[in-house]
Amino acid sequence: MVGFWLFLPLITACVAIYMEAAESHSTFTCEPITLRMCQDLPYNTTFMPNLLNHYDQQTAALAMEPFHPMVNLQCSPDLRPFLCALYAPVCTEYGRMSLPCRRLCLHAKQDCYKLMDMFGVSWPEEMECNRFPDCDEPYPRAVDLLTSADSTDESPMSVQRDYGFWCPRELKIEPDLGYTFLGVRDCSPPCPNMYFRRDELSFARYFIGVVSIVCLSATLFTFLTFLIDVTRFRYPERPIIFYAVCYMMVSLVFFLGFLLEDRVACNAARPGHYKASTVTQGSHNKACTLLFMVLYFFTMAGSVWWVILTITWFLAAVPKWGSEAIEKKALLFHASAWGVPGALTVTLLAMNKIEGDNVSGVCFVGLYDVDALRWFVLAPLCLDVLVGVSLLLAGIVALNRVRMEIPLEKENQDKLVKFMIRIGVFSVLYLVPLLVVIGCYFYEQSYRPVWQTTWVGERCREYHIPCPFQVEQTSRPDLVLFLMKYLMTLVVGIPSVFWVGSKKTCFEWASFFHGRRRKDSAVNESRQVLQEPDFAQSLLRDPNTPIIRKSRGTSTQGTSTHASSTHLAMLDDPPSRAGSVHSKISSYHGSLHRSRDGRYTPCSYRGVEERVPHGSMPRLNDQSRHSSMHRLDSQSRHSSVRDLSAAPAAHITHGTSMNRVIEEDGASA
Repeated sequence: MVGFWLFLPLITACVAIYMEAAESHSTFTCEPITLRMCQDLPYNTTFMPNLLNHYDQQTAALAMEPFHPMVNLQCSPDLRPFLCALYAPVCTEYGRMSLPCRRLCLHAKQDCYKLMDMFGVSWPEEMECNRFPDCDEPYPRAVDLLTSADSTDESPMSVQRDYGFWCPRELKIEPDLGYTFLGVRDCSPPCPNMYFRRDELSFARYFIGVVSIVCLSATLFTFLTFLIDVTRFRYPERPIIFYAVCYMMVSLVFFLGFLLEDRVACNAARPGHYKASTVTQGSHNKACTLLFMVLYFFTMAGSVWWVILTITWFLAAVPKWGSEAIEKKALLFHASAWGVPGALTVTLLAMNKIEGDNVSGVCFVGLYDVDALRWFVLAPLCLDVLVGVSLLLAGIVALNRVRMEIPLEKENQDKLVKFMIRIGVFSVLYLVPLLVVIGCYFYEQSYRPVWQTTWVGERCREYHIPCPFQVEQTSRPDLVLFLMKYLMTLVVGIPSVFWVGSKKTCFEWASFFHGRRRKDSAVNESRQVLQEPDFAQSLLRDPNTPIIRKSRGTSTQGTSTHASSTHLAMLDDPPSRAGSVHSKISSYHGSLHRSRDGRYTPCSYRGVEERVPHGSMPRLNDQSRHSSMHRLDSQSRHSSVRDLSAAPAAHITHGTSMNRVIEEDGASA
C-alpha cells in the first residue's frame, strides 16, 4: 500500500486513505507537535502518519531539513505554514484531513524558488501545487481550529483510520534488491524469527539437526545398498532408490542449515546505519540461492519419484507389464522426475521468490509469501498425492483380484500377500508424513495474517509504526506446529530403508564387509596357478574351440568314459589330486597347436599321422588303461565309438568347475 501511495498524486492518496477507513488498521491519537520548525503555530497537535507518509515526527523532521535555510532566511511568509501543513497537519476529529490551498503553495514556491536553486534544493514532486484544492485560505482554516480546540478538551481525541503496515526504519532494505514484507516493498522480516524466542529457536535448530542426521543415515544406507548390487532393484521398485537419493539431499541441506545457523538465512545487522538483522530474500545471496535450489528441487523431485513409483506398480499390476517393458520407459520417467522440478526451480529464481528460513537456517519458498506457498508448494504436493493415491489403490485392487480369482500355489499366494503388505506399509509410511506436512502448510497459510497482526501490535511502539486497530483475534504460532512440519518433511525419506531392509540386505552387507578377505585369499591362490606357464598359455585359446584332451602317452578324444574314469581316479587317490590337475593342465596344453594368427587350435600331440581313424577304437597302452575300462563290455565300447563318430570333439566334464573358479578369481584379481 505504501508503494501505491508514493506513485499516485497526493490528493488521490488522501482520498484512498479516507475511503479505506472502514477496513481499519490503526487507531491514532492526537499527539503534541515536537517539530522545531512547526512550533508557535495556531495549532499544537498533529497526527502520524502525515500526508507525506512519514510514520513519526522524527522521520518528518529528517525530511524537512533541506528547507531549514529557506525558512531561516524567511524567503516567504507562506513557506513555513505550507510545510507544516504537510509534515505536521492539524489533528481534526475522526481523521478528517485538512489540505492546504493551492494559492498558499504557489506563493511559497514563487517566493523561494531562486533561493532553493541557490542551495541546490528542488521542489518535491509530491508537493506540486496542482495537487491541492483550488482555494485561497490560510492554513489552518477556522473550522479546523474549532475542531482542534474541541479535540484538545478531550484527552486524548482518537482518530480512527486504516494505514496498513508501515515498514520500520530498522527493517528497510535497499530498493534494488526487490525485498517485500507484508505487502510493503523494500522491507524484510526481522531476524531472529519474529514469532519465537531465542531459546525456542535454539531448541528447534538442534531438533532439526538430529532428525536430519537420522534421515541422512537412512537414505544413505538405502543408496549404498543399491550400489552393492545394482541389478537387485529393478523396475517397478527402482524409483525407490531415486526417491531415497532425493531425500538424502534434502536432509543434507537441513544438516548444513543446522551447521550454518543464521549466517545464510539472515542479513547481518548494521547498527551504524540503524539497520537490524533481516531475513535474506531474492538471489543476491549466492549461498542462500544454492541451498534453495537444492532443497526445493529435490523436495519436488522426491514427490514426483513417488508418483512414478505408483505408476510402475500400476503398470506391473493392471496391464501386467514386465520389468523389461517398464524399463523401456525409464527415459520418460527421468525426464519427468528431473524436468518438472527443474522448471519450477527456474521459475522461482526468475520471480525472485527465495526466502531465508531463520528457524532451520536454510532457504526455501513460501515462508512469508502466501501466494508462492500456495502455487509452488501446496499445489504440486497435493497433485502428487492425488495422482499417486489413485494409481496405488488401482494397483492394489488389481493385485487382490489376481489373488482371489486366479488359483495359485500356497507359496505363491503367500508371496503375493507379502508383496501387497509391503506396498501398503511403504505407502502409509510415506503418505502419513506427507499429509501432515500439507496440513501444517494449510494451517500456516490460514493463520499467518493473524500472527502478523499480533506481531505488529506487539512491536508497533518499539518500531514507531501504526499499531493495529479493531483486532478481532490475536494469536501466536505454536512451536510444536513448526517442529512437526520439519520432522515430517524429513521423515518422509525414511520409509525407503524399510523397503530395502531384509535378510538379503544383511547378507549382502556381510559379504561386502567380510568377502574381501576371502576373495583376496582366493585371488592369491589363483595367482599361483596363473604363474604356471601351461595355464597362462591356455588362457589364450578360443572359447568356442572344442577341447581334445590327451591321455598319458596316447592321443584320444574327450569322451564321457574318459571323463568318468579320470574322475574315479581322482576319487581313488585324493592326496595326489593337485598333481593330477597339474598334469591334466599340461596335457591340455599339449593338445593345442598355435597357428600363425596366434590362436591355439586342437591338434594331436604326436602329429597328424598318429590320429585315430574314424570309426576305429583308440589304442590304449598298459599305463593309461584304467580299471574302469575293464568293467565295460563290448556293447558299451561300440556305443562309445558311435558317440565319438557322431561328435568330432566333446567338452570334458571334469575340471569345469575348477576352471570357472579360477577364471572368476582371475577376473576379480
